[in-house]
Amino acid sequence: MSRNKAPEHSAERTTAPPADRPAGRSPLARLGGLLFRRRLWVLVATVVAVGLAIPFGADVESRLSEGGITAPDSESARAEQLLNDEFKSGSPHLVFVVSAPQPVDDPQISAEGTRLTQRLADEDGVVQAVSYWSLQQADPLRSEDTRSALVMVRLDGDEDAVRKAAKRIVPAYVGQQGDLTVKATGATQVRVEIEAQSSEDLVTAELLAAPLTLIILLLVFGSVVAASMPLAVGVLAVIGSFVILRLLDMLVPVSVFSVNITTALGLGLAVDYSLFIVTRYREELAGGRTVSDAIAQTLRTAGRTVIFSALTVALSLSAMLVFPMYHLRSFAYSGIAVVLLAALGSIVVLPALLAVLGRRIDALDVRRPFRRKGAKGDRRRESGAVADTAGFWHRLASAVMRRPVPFTLAVAALLIALGIPFLRVEFGDSDDRVLPPEAPSHQAAQVLREQFDSQEGSPISVVLPGVDPAARGTEIGDYATRLSQLPGITRVDAATGSYAKGVLVAPPGPATERLTADAGTALSVISDTEPYSERGMDLVGTVRDVQAPAEALVGGQAAVLVDAKATIGDRLPWALGLIAASTMVLLFLFTGSLLIPLKAIVLNLLSLTATFGAMVWVFQEGHLSWLIGSPTITGLIDIDTPVLMFCVAFGLSMDYEVFLLSRIKEEYHRTGDNVAAVAWGLERTGRLVTAAAALVAVILMAFATSGLTPLKLLGVGLALAVIMDATLVRGILVPGFMRLAGRANWWAPRPLRRLHEKIGLSD
Repeated sequence: MSRNKAPEHSAERTTAPPADRPAGRSPLARLGGLLFRRRLWVLVATVVAVGLAIPFGADVESRLSEGGITAPDSESARAEQLLNDEFKSGSPHLVFVVSAPQPVDDPQISAEGTRLTQRLADEDGVVQAVSYWSLQQADPLRSEDTRSALVMVRLDGDEDAVRKAAKRIVPAYVGQQGDLTVKATGATQVRVEIEAQSSEDLVTAELLAAPLTLIILLLVFGSVVAASMPLAVGVLAVIGSFVILRLLDMLVPVSVFSVNITTALGLGLAVDYSLFIVTRYREELAGGRTVSDAIAQTLRTAGRTVIFSALTVALSLSAMLVFPMYHLRSFAYSGIAVVLLAALGSIVVLPALLAVLGRRIDALDVRRPFRRKGAKGDRRRESGAVADTAGFWHRLASAVMRRPVPFTLAVAALLIALGIPFLRVEFGDSDDRVLPPEAPSHQAAQVLREQFDSQEGSPISVVLPGVDPAARGTEIGDYATRLSQLPGITRVDAATGSYAKGVLVAPPGPATERLTADAGTALSVISDTEPYSERGMDLVGTVRDVQAPAEALVGGQAAVLVDAKATIGDRLPWALGLIAASTMVLLFLFTGSLLIPLKAIVLNLLSLTATFGAMVWVFQEGHLSWLIGSPTITGLIDIDTPVLMFCVAFGLSMDYEVFLLSRIKEEYHRTGDNVAAVAWGLERTGRLVTAAAALVAVILMAFATSGLTPLKLLGVGLALAVIMDATLVRGILVPGFMRLAGRANWWAPRPLRRLHEKIGLSD
């Protein structure tokens, strides 16, 4: 391969470099030839696979789980496990808010409330049902206006059994029950409504994304046939994502949120990868190649880049595997599988389709009526042929590289400034407020916040394994007394009775009957504090600091959040290290350079600053929230959302980095001129990457129409990350940095150069 040492100012030339070398006999080129010969077999196999996949993956959402931030080996997890297995106790799964036209102490209302409680207690799957009336008119279970009271229900079984029981029980009780009006909330009912909302949102997003994607593809290609190819592979990726989630659910717990995010990721990447394949194929045909040679050359170049891009995205997602929470792990498993599926569809199924279509890829040209007669140059550019004059992206890159320092510093400062709000982030977890304001469980939970003084539905649980209350009742009573004196604690229920402000206020009764088991004893600590708040997390630490008569395991929603925060903080450096190391290795194999991988990591981090700043500024602090449907602002960000967003957004940013570097590397190998390579690389990918980024952003924004705040946040945040990366980073920071580095961009120590010559990819 020759290298003409052109001067640095050659970026100002206005003609493109010569055409690519022949496809040769590379493995990907041979794959292209095989797919051309076996195209019908490939398509028939694809149709059969889709026919089997649709019924298999159709009900996947009903099989997935909602929880998952619990760190498996944490103190709170051990406490919850003991409560579930040994005590059949813990936080209530369902909380019914029962309202009446007169005070709940009225004899008639009291009788109806008692009957309602007993009916719930008699339901299959219910292990405990207690209420204001069954606990002999316990004041914390009565509202301030005395016209509402609570019924709290604990269900039996694992998460799936509990969810099925809730779906059966709640519809039979909500609404009018004689003189009583019943509303349902509680952790399980919130999860049931999240599942239903997620399913509804998925359909809405797909109906929005499909036509918008087709419109953008038509603008890019001008041909209905060419535009439909990426969309067809995208549909295959969506169907395949359901199958993957169904298979994964047989092996590991999978979060219901992964359906929407995985579908968006699969659809976006499948369309992206297919867009690059189709564009390169049309370019090769326009350059005079036969159909079989065009497919071989397309896979040798764009196909290799698709594979590398898929690997970089998959490795970014794999960083979530270092966290023990299955919520994050399920995103990693499903995301990696869907990314690889999108790449497989683009380099196997799509080339077979192109082989069948041949030169009819430009059929049904929607722009033909508007094209001037004899405008062959315009037609050649529309078909994907290489630009023969310097366009917008070439001029932009050249302008930046003439003054790289001011351009680079200005954009870097802007992105850092946009990220400053993230310094004010406060972490929490999902509760009823992630649902739309009109959601029934959210409305019922708001009644609890406004009308009831204590958090009866979300107590702090304390388990004392091996402690026998019959033998150590005095010690347990003293411990409960000390806990009840803590600021923010309204009541402590123990096997020895109920305590408030250091005083025994009630003897053992229905409220305390499930606090004793063969495994030990437990206490239920009721507070007036929202569990997912800084004060709630501080209260967990205070409870843990109180001296107990034996080993004390503190659980409950607030404790789960405290332990999750600590676990994520401990594992985060490992996740970041894995992403950095995998990026360095892959991009070194791709480019043979040490500086380019470092540059990619730094610039990708900069592109994410605006995303993380917007996350806090809009979703935590509420600025401009009306633009995204006015979600309920809690002042908190879900603890695992930044991790998920970072891994996905970093992978997507690397996606475009790889495509851009592939063309810059081609130009540099052809000319040996760093400045010309950057300018022409940006020009050759400019229109294409802009279209790809627009497609992914549109798909993500379609999923951001979700009524669920976490999905809305991820959709908006990831779309913003893609836009920042495809504009400011690609258009200004990349050419500015590469101009400043000069030929050092392609430098590596001699031992690493020899290593790259042996194992690097030079296809």
